Amino acid sequence: MNKSPVQRTAFFCVAAVILLLTRQAQAHILPGEGGGFLSGLEHPWSGWDHICAMVAVGLWGAQLGKPAIWVLPVTFPLIMAFGGFLGLIGVPLPGDEIGIAASAILLGLMVLLAARPPLAVAMILVGIFGLFHGYAHGHELPPGDNGLLYSIGFVVATGTLHALGITIGIIHLWKPGRILLRAAGAAITLAGIVFMVQAFHQEPEVPTTSPAAGMILPAGTRTLQRSMDAS
Repeated sequence: MNKSPVQRTAFFCVAAVILLLTRQAQAHILPGEGGGFLSGLEHPWSGWDHICAMVAVGLWGAQLGKPAIWVLPVTFPLIMAFGGFLGLIGVPLPGDEIGIAASAILLGLMVLLAARPPLAVAMILVGIFGLFHGYAHGHELPPGDNGLLYSIGFVVATGTLHALGITIGIIHLWKPGRILLRAAGAAITLAGIVFMVQAFHQEPEVPTTSPAAGMILPAGTRTLQRSMDAS
């Protein structure tokens, strides 16, 4: 029996998530080992701010339908890769944590309101936020890791989170699902507000040396995950 395009999409997205989680479970990177790809693959999962925003891109794309369902999840990682390059070479980008928090707030609102702006506007919005997320990934390259493999890893992980959002977003095809999808947008927006409060209450950053370019940079910190680890 032939599967519908929606069923095939759901199957491949779920398979990708399972594969990623399996690879993460098997990854045991020692300090200084230069994990590269695996480090990058893990990084987007290291903070709820990243997860919420990237899943929201998939949810919103599913709401908008074709061609946005594919265009937005492609735009985000493309611009994110450029942002990652800026972070790797040490170009300063002030307010990256605020930008990341804002991405969860506004993308969550787009899902909550089922907003339908012109595709170009949606692409610009998603691209701007992708830049901030990519910069944070590149700026936090672990010492000893290969920058190129690390970048490929976080792009692959981002694509997986987008795919997860698209898979969940399929529920918009049913009326109860559309209500649940908007509720998910509200939850992401509220989480973004929490991230924003944390971003404004961060301790002053201490200059450090970029592992990629030997340049002096402010030390970036993940707003949620690392604060939880510290406690």
